[in-house]
Amino acid sequence: MAEILVINPNSSKEVTQSMRGCLGVFDGNGHRIRCVELENAPPGIETDDHVSQVIPLLINAAASARADAIVVSCFSDPGIDRVRAATPLPVTGIAEAAYLTALGLGRRFGIVSLGPSSIVRHRRYLEALKLEQRLAGDRSLDMTIVELVASNVVERVARIGAALRDEDGADVVILGCAGLGTYRAALQSELGLPVIDPVQAGVALACTHAELGYMGRGQ
Repeated sequence: MAEILVINPNSSKEVTQSMRGCLGVFDGNGHRIRCVELENAPPGIETDDHVSQVIPLLINAAASARADAIVVSCFSDPGIDRVRAATPLPVTGIAEAAYLTALGLGRRFGIVSLGPSSIVRHRRYLEALKLEQRLAGDRSLDMTIVELVASNVVERVARIGAALRDEDGADVVILGCAGLGTYRAALQSELGLPVIDPVQAGVALACTHAELGYMGRGQ
């Protein structure tokens, strides 16, 4: 049995609990999935300063992790290359995992983002990954993470998803925040399109990495 460590890079226990709630789909897959937050991090990662602040915390957490694979559970994939360099374990960023999943499901994907500054970061990252041509649109909820976890925003997210579908031409919708996964199934039914929760996508990829690692050690 492999252990997948899912690191919530903010300090919100509510966000961590939301992650646990959307990972029930992996029950019975033979792996143990453990979710933790970073106590000294900000309550939400909403600005470039927040991203810079959590990178050294993530590096320290990865370097000392006891697991078979690590998932960095923030849609900005903060410092992902530096985190990977700090540990021999496979490290998955949930944004990259979500984009890879979306590429196999449609031509162009849309993103439901937390706030306007997130859209800028997403664009930079997509350009670095050379995936910007597959982006149909990126629309903001205009909320903080604290507001998000305190509210039922399924109708608001559904309206944005419908705009991404009808106005931007998206045929896949990505939930661009780690706190939205509990809405995925309802949104997919409402929109009639594949809806990707990045935390689920990241854990699915990490489970594959862990299984390949075990195969390699067994040979």
